[in-house]
Amino acid sequence: MNDVDRSIAPAEVGQLARTVLDAVGTVVVGKRDALELVLAGILAGGHVLLEDLPGLGKTLTARSFAQALGLDFRRLQFTPDLLPADVTGSFLYDQRNGDFTFRAGPVFTNLLLADEINRTPPKTQSALLEAMQEKQVSVEGVTYKLDEPFHVLATANPIEYEGTYPLPEAQLDRFLLRVSFGYPQHEEEWEVLRRRMSRRREEADIKAVVDAATLRAMQAALEDVVVEDSIGRYIVSLTAATREHPSVLVGASPRGSLALLLLARVRAVFGGRDYVVPEDVKSVAAPALAHRITLRPEMWLRRVDPAFVVGEVLEATPAPASGALPSYAAGGPRH
Repeated sequence: MNDVDRSIAPAEVGQLARTVLDAVGTVVVGKRDALELVLAGILAGGHVLLEDLPGLGKTLTARSFAQALGLDFRRLQFTPDLLPADVTGSFLYDQRNGDFTFRAGPVFTNLLLADEINRTPPKTQSALLEAMQEKQVSVEGVTYKLDEPFHVLATANPIEYEGTYPLPEAQLDRFLLRVSFGYPQHEEEWEVLRRRMSRRREEADIKAVVDAATLRAMQAALEDVVVEDSIGRYIVSLTAATREHPSVLVGASPRGSLALLLLARVRAVFGGRDYVVPEDVKSVAAPALAHRITLRPEMWLRRVDPAFVVGEVLEATPAPASGALPSYAAGGPRH
């Protein structure tokens, strides 16, 4: 089914999202802010890059969201010898009918965990690029559409670079946002151990809160979240300011502005509103823009974090305070 089965209001999206987060929180201890960002990326229809050290719950998070959202889930371990056909699929000769048949690869799923995506060569990385951007794959000149919803959660280790192929800027730009979990607090880590002993097995299962059709309806409902003109111009000003910052070699592209818009809509719904306020934009600015910024070499040597640059841009860009209706709404702007 490609059509959204039912329409739901933004308020219901917020309620369902909180239920999904509560369900995932029964398995992934703490990290509520990071989990909200991951879910925001999915609800906004995008892909999420989980960049963090090994063992901090990236794979568990992806599997838990797939279970809570009722999505088909596949995990693909990226290695230096992985071929593009291992991602997209390939044609195999069928001796019974004397013809070639297409065997679909792991990319044909709802939620794909691309584990350690920076461990595979650029040619294989690019095989995922078309799927992420166009929601389709091309094999031997034949194009196959991917079923919706389709989301990629990719993991990368930010420390160990030996034997890796860093993602080029063009591919980083395809990720709606980048999320890091960080080490847990002592009490959170003890809670991980306590829950493991309590369930007496390694795997933890979550019952589905919604299904794929409901997720599509939730995503469609975000189109009803209002973004008035001053907020839209504020988003553009923030993205443009990253291009003019003295520490930046290449700033965020217009795709960064679009990411801010989409994620701010989700944040508004999380806050129980059907309209965006400046705080919604500010809360997603670093995850949405930092990975789209290329610093000058001297800043890289000083270990300046692009997120720090985004923070300076937020401080320097005045936020709007307006009650006008958006110009794209019926009747035009109200002053």
